[in-house]
Amino acid sequence: METGKHRIDKYLWAIRIFKTRSLAAEACAKGKVKENGDSVKASRNIKIGDRFEIKTSDKKWVIQVSGLIQQRVQYSEAIKYYLDLTPEEEINRIKLIAATFNTGKRLSKIGRPTKKDKRNLDDFLSEP
Repeated sequence: METGKHRIDKYLWAIRIFKTRSLAAEACAKGKVKENGDSVKASRNIKIGDRFEIKTSDKKWVIQVSGLIQQRVQYSEAIKYYLDLTPEEEINRIKLIAATFNTGKRLSKIGRPTKKDKRNLDDFLSEP
């Protein structure tokens, strides 16, 4: 464990919540990182036990700091530095979205007719 000052933006980048440190700082500036319901600045120092609500494009995180880290490490190492307290409903919502991944095919009998459906319809209407 390291000592010294640990900024929230650098910490969120190091534990792989955000892909870049600038994205983490931007999220702080836009009010998407909160502690006790209050937005935090990117320069805020953190300590073990702090609890944050983070809103990313994919997920709403609730994490608790369990260790301090300055350098970005691989995912298997990064998860040791926080506790994921995200509610079960949010995790289920993410799983549901992943399960309904859009393959590009339309559902049967929903939306506009396909080219084949249009040809069949034209053939049906053109015959006396």
